[in-house]
Amino acid sequence: MPIHLIWGDDYEACNRETEKIIQTVIEPSWKSFNYSQIDGNDPKQNFRALEEVQSAPLGSGGRVVLVRRSPFCNGCSIELANKLEQAIKLIPDNTHLILYNSNKPDKRLKTTKLIEKSIKSNPFSQEKSFILPLPWDINGQRNLVKSILHQLNLKMNYETIDLIVESIGNDSSLINAELQKLSLFSETIDKKLNTNEPREISKELVKKLIQNNSTNALEIANFLLKEERIIALNKIQSLLQNGEPALRLITTLTGQSRGWLWVHLLDSQGNQDVKEIAKFAGIANPKRIYVIRKQIQGKSLESLLTLMKKLLKIEAAIKSGINPIDSFKDNLLTESKILTNN
Repeated sequence: MPIHLIWGDDYEACNRETEKIIQTVIEPSWKSFNYSQIDGNDPKQNFRALEEVQSAPLGSGGRVVLVRRSPFCNGCSIELANKLEQAIKLIPDNTHLILYNSNKPDKRLKTTKLIEKSIKSNPFSQEKSFILPLPWDINGQRNLVKSILHQLNLKMNYETIDLIVESIGNDSSLINAELQKLSLFSETIDKKLNTNEPREISKELVKKLIQNNSTNALEIANFLLKEERIIALNKIQSLLQNGEPALRLITTLTGQSRGWLWVHLLDSQGNQDVKEIAKFAGIANPKRIYVIRKQIQGKSLESLLTLMKKLLKIEAAIKSGINPIDSFKDNLLTESKILTNN
């Protein structure tokens, strides 16, 4: 009765782990019969999941029942908990139950204890967590890049990893996409006979494919800092029309804005330690602090806070499905008019 408990806010990594289990367990030609995806927000579907995991797979391979937004380790009804206690003893050896929730399992719950006990008693069961590092956790972001490099059988030196961190931040999905792109491009210019050996991605290649886009985004950030919003919007629209991912663009903009805000805040408190400021601001290269100080010279804390709020609203709008360019226009132009009238 293999059970896989997967949790964390790194949705990209959680989905990759889930997909890996599915591909390992299920015979592709029998997937339509042996794969069920359940919405844990629906109580009826949770009971259905516990019924399905008691069924042996059809044909060859195994069966997978995936419960997204699983309630079993984060609070469920007494009836569902009792049903789990009965069902967990009846899961066939070749049927896998995947329980996924973004929240950390509540260790106090009876159901969590039951699931963890089952995981410990079965070598094919597992609990895995995937947590995104905080924006100011540089070492955490480096480790995130290293982890994805390992999965893609790639390698980089420390300087190149820092360049990825500065360009993308802690967006697991974008890091994965960009590293795959770099891997393909690297393969075309440096074919290796031994495909099992990790392919090294050079700093020059990263600069060529990633930093150009980041440089454009940083140029846009500077126009926003100067309150030249129309110029910034024209450049934003041009980038988006040329295929720049909206989330990568807004990630770079918010990262730059966060750096300005932290440096201003710490400078105003009399903190002159460049390395300490870089650590708090989430900036991998402390030398950038000197550049940022020049950029924000004469800017008030209130204006930097206002810009940060706008960018966060744009990010939320894009993630909710609103057209990216409309998200930028609605938040930048509307607020621009309000500031002008005042």
